[in-house]
Amino acid sequence: MGLALVFPVRATYMTPATASFSNPDDVRRTAFLVTAVVVLMTLVSPLSAQFIGMPVWNSPQGGDVFTVSGDYSRPDSRYGDGSASGARASRGYGLVTVTLGFSGWRPEAPGQRFRSYGGGAALRLTGGSALPIAVNLQAGVAHADSFTTRSSQTTVTGALGVSAPLSKGRLSIEPYVTPGIRYRDVNGARIGYAVGTNVHVGLIGLHIAYDTERLRGGESVGVFGIGADLVFRRRQRSPAVNSSRRL
Repeated sequence: MGLALVFPVRATYMTPATASFSNPDDVRRTAFLVTAVVVLMTLVSPLSAQFIGMPVWNSPQGGDVFTVSGDYSRPDSRYGDGSASGARASRGYGLVTVTLGFSGWRPEAPGQRFRSYGGGAALRLTGGSALPIAVNLQAGVAHADSFTTRSSQTTVTGALGVSAPLSKGRLSIEPYVTPGIRYRDVNGARIGYAVGTNVHVGLIGLHIAYDTERLRGGESVGVFGIGADLVFRRRQRSPAVNSSRRL
């Protein structure tokens, strides 16, 4: 049976731009998410999960958003050719973004199909302000197995994302580079990086990336991926409205 194509769509829900730390609920949520990121980075490595056949997607600028993404990619011949599709769900709050997702990859070789699923977290260090550079740390883990064989592998990937967010009116462009380490339990650690761009025009966005890993023998494998976004934003309530309700 062939692999279903998931049309790249990403829906985003924007929460208020800043958390109110006078609100105990905001403090508790932020503390919980920061603790979760610290624990995750401690368990899986000092540095988002790379799903099989996919680039390591990143958004260093981050933001207080809920995102559902659809992705499509084409690995190169050294990777195994074929195509992959997948979906991700991300929840951002303050400086932290947590992601869950899956992918399915069908290589060029007949009779082979793979799937992977996992999750990760990103901690934004800078960005979302007047600074011209956004930086984040990612940590994640994914497990991949086969529809057709008993082979499986677990992947831990870590990355430092650096971008230069640009915006003019309703248009925002975020080119980025994401160097990092990819560890697989079947063949150890590799060095890799992704170069990509996130683009949004009003409610519609696109993401594109090329990811490459260096093999032990000196050769490299590469993956090219694309996706599209649909963004929903919730307007922040004005202080006057909140004050009148308290009165």
